[in-house]
Amino acid sequence: MTPTWVQVAYLVAAVCFILALRGLSSPRTARQGNLIGAAGALLATVVVFFQTDLEHIPLILAAIALGSLGGVLGAQRVQMTQMPQLVALFNGVGGGAAALVALLELHEIAGSDVEAFDLAATAFTVVVGSVSFSGSLVTFAKLQELMTTRPVTFPGLPVLFGAALLASVALSVLVVLEPSSWLGIGLAVLGLLVGVLLVLPVGGADVPIVISLLNAFTGLTVAAGGYVLGNTLLLVAGTLVGASGTLLTLLMAKAMGRSVANTLFGALKGGSTLGAGTASDRPVRSAGPEDVAILLGYAERVLIVPGYGLAVAQAQHSLRELVDVLGERGIAVDYAIHPVAGRMPGHMNVLLAEAQVPYEQLKEMDDVNGEFKQTDVVLIVGANDVVNPAAKTTPGAPIYGMPILNADEARQIVFMKRSMRPGFAGIDNELLFDPKTTLLFGDAKETMSKLLNAVKAL
Repeated sequence: MTPTWVQVAYLVAAVCFILALRGLSSPRTARQGNLIGAAGALLATVVVFFQTDLEHIPLILAAIALGSLGGVLGAQRVQMTQMPQLVALFNGVGGGAAALVALLELHEIAGSDVEAFDLAATAFTVVVGSVSFSGSLVTFAKLQELMTTRPVTFPGLPVLFGAALLASVALSVLVVLEPSSWLGIGLAVLGLLVGVLLVLPVGGADVPIVISLLNAFTGLTVAAGGYVLGNTLLLVAGTLVGASGTLLTLLMAKAMGRSVANTLFGALKGGSTLGAGTASDRPVRSAGPEDVAILLGYAERVLIVPGYGLAVAQAQHSLRELVDVLGERGIAVDYAIHPVAGRMPGHMNVLLAEAQVPYEQLKEMDDVNGEFKQTDVVLIVGANDVVNPAAKTTPGAPIYGMPILNADEARQIVFMKRSMRPGFAGIDNELLFDPKTTLLFGDAKETMSKLLNAVKAL
């Protein structure tokens, strides 16, 4: 029987997790929500040391110290542009840990009289946790460019994936009927294979959606592990992560204008976003910072469209200063935020919040799309696919059907780009060749500084 004080502590921790999710739903309260969630996790961890007589305490403390050190170093050294990779690793570690705990539990209960549902939950935790672990490692490798970002397919991949999936189900049934450690290890190996085969065909801008899906998988494995261990807090926390990850996956897929199934298996029929393509040699109109400064300085309404290139160049502080200078001149300026700009949901919100951009200036796609027709200049900084008209005009394009920002409706368009290389979807953006479009080439941070100085000199 769990002591009352432990149940109360777990209830407080569970409430902390719920409040953390609530706080993370808005940039205004995200920092506070993160701290509340961390406090709940700390409370849940400390309670374990006083709840039961633990063995191997020095090893446990050493593991906690090692993990804490890795977390602190990661938080300090990982740049904003690398945050999706870090999230992918966190997902993988969570799923892998849940699978290992389930394997240890299976070793303990093998040969005992155990309820079939408990064994089914254990098998589920092993296989889905393994899928999350290996799949997350592949997404990390793709985002970190340790392997190609393009879909990886080969003849027979669907057959191999289907066979591995069916074999996992069959072996799970065997684990329920005749539980053994060896069957559990075999199930984990099959799960690892399924995870790799699941993510290999995913390319380009679809990878963040898969990260969110794997996050949901990890949450489900933690919830199932909580059931197996009889730990209510794990059950609650895993359910929260699984539910929120599932909702986020569906919302991201909707923002991309595609189904989750098409995201995962679209490459098998040519429908996935394909990753980096080749630079176009078609003629475009370009200008220097002084010319663009004149466009901005004499506008009445300006919209900024930030993208991944802004994050890579770490130009958000210079951009905010430019917006402040324009605001002092009486020019109305806001930021138009696409739901999947960057490499993960909220990427641009967090990046701009880091530069102390007022939250009121950040406008979501649905709220700002009707304003482009009244906009004198739209300044696109490092974004590409989220303003690509091919999403509306070119059936068969990898991003066709994806809702985009209506930057093409503005009176003048300024594209800040390093080169003519396509966006993550690997296709040309016809907006670059529009007569209203002016390109400002160069590193976003350096070019933004020059543009800022030119505006100040007007």
